[in-house]
Amino acid sequence: MNYIENTYICLAAPLLLAILLLRRDGRRALLFLTAGMTACLLSAYVSSFTAGAIGMDLAMASHEISPVVEELMKSFPLLFYILIFEPRKEHAISATLLTAVGFATFENVCFLTAYGTKDLPRLLIRGFGTGAMHVMCGMAVSVGLYFLWEKIWLRAVGGFALLCFVITYHALFNILVNQTGAAFWIGSAVPLTMMLGYFLFLRKRIILS
Repeated sequence: MNYIENTYICLAAPLLLAILLLRRDGRRALLFLTAGMTACLLSAYVSSFTAGAIGMDLAMASHEISPVVEELMKSFPLLFYILIFEPRKEHAISATLLTAVGFATFENVCFLTAYGTKDLPRLLIRGFGTGAMHVMCGMAVSVGLYFLWEKIWLRAVGGFALLCFVITYHALFNILVNQTGAAFWIGSAVPLTMMLGYFLFLRKRIILS
């Protein structure tokens, strides 16, 4: 039996200790990394409880419940940060990405503890594919917030629309990577391809500017 809360404690402990020693920017970065890991832990509990309560098997839960729960959980640290601290736009965007990275990191660690570390090619695909998916979801919310930041009502309405978009994207990813053959490879490759395209776009934009 795997106790993911024990894994969480072992990973989060050095981050929490480092937070005490770092200055403001470094402290904020580690806080949101830890918040992403915490969101992943809570998502596992909520998804499992919900699936058990309605009698849904794990495969269907990963398609219909997990994307909703996980994206909502990832949004809570950002929502708290915006409502309480009223940060600058750049800080809110960084917080979104760091939360996504923390979430993806802990999810991959849980996958390793559950399924082992023998199949390196599949683990590489899983690690980069899942990581890219979570980061791209974070990027979608971040870019959306960047353009919707100036007006509160736009942030509220646009934020809800962005959340619906990333939930749908997340669900499609889960459906594809739970298949075999070409569907698995396509599902894993799409987030990586999107990240590469976005990186090249940013690089070209920086060069031209």
